[in-house]
Amino acid sequence: MTSSHTHGRGRASRFTARRSAEKQTLTAAGRAGFAARGVVHILIGALAVGIALGSGGEEADRQGALRQVAEQPFGRMMLWALVVGFGCMALWRGARAVMTRGPRRKAGSRLLDGGRAVFYAAVCWATAAFAAGSGQGSSGDAKSQDWTASALKLPYGRVLVGVVGCILIGVGVVLAVRAALRRFLRHLDTGAMGRRTRQVVTGLGVGGGVARGTVFAAAGIFILVAAVRFDPNEAKGVDETLRSFAHTPMGPWLLVAVAVGLILFGIFSFASARWRRL
Repeated sequence: MTSSHTHGRGRASRFTARRSAEKQTLTAAGRAGFAARGVVHILIGALAVGIALGSGGEEADRQGALRQVAEQPFGRMMLWALVVGFGCMALWRGARAVMTRGPRRKAGSRLLDGGRAVFYAAVCWATAAFAAGSGQGSSGDAKSQDWTASALKLPYGRVLVGVVGCILIGVGVVLAVRAALRRFLRHLDTGAMGRRTRQVVTGLGVGGGVARGTVFAAAGIFILVAAVRFDPNEAKGVDETLRSFAHTPMGPWLLVAVAVGLILFGIFSFASARWRRL
């Protein structure tokens, strides 16, 4: 009986150790993913500021950001580090969708995490292709127009494109509203922050989240217009979406505001890598 009891305790101890190791691995993966997200958003924001001020030649999107990284010393190594980071984010989101249990983990939350896992897996793949030298062809804007043109040729393609546009608009509105309501604080270990640090992180999350949501919603509007007009050229990627802000009555200053917001979101991503509850 004593031997059986000892064996049971040993098995429970090994199980606990394995679960602890898995949690530590996924936590490290999540933090690496948030750091990679931060790098890309800061670079996109900086490129957009350059465009607003008339000194930007690169596209203000993920591909333009990757080109900026590639041009730096040890750029190739940094690109592969981003590949690892985005892969880690996909792994962490996927694990949350499949493994995480609890009363709050409803089907909608799991589905959302699953969708994010697929998104970051695609970003990881595209970044790896770029780092390997095979993903530096069409711009993000051209890819968006090509996808829209292909979709419009399908049966009910106009409806499909319109639905995608509406989904993007909805995602953008939700991101902006959740940021304005400071919902992101629920996911941060604010108790580990000082009062001043919490204020700064809150400001980064609100400003950055609203700007990010605005970009999503604007891109969705362009796709919806492409569906209504049956014209794929109306669809825009991140770069052209950002440039469109400079053509509003506010001129380049709206683009500057959104670009600064994206930089703030990038910095907030680093704060998430440090204080997010994973």
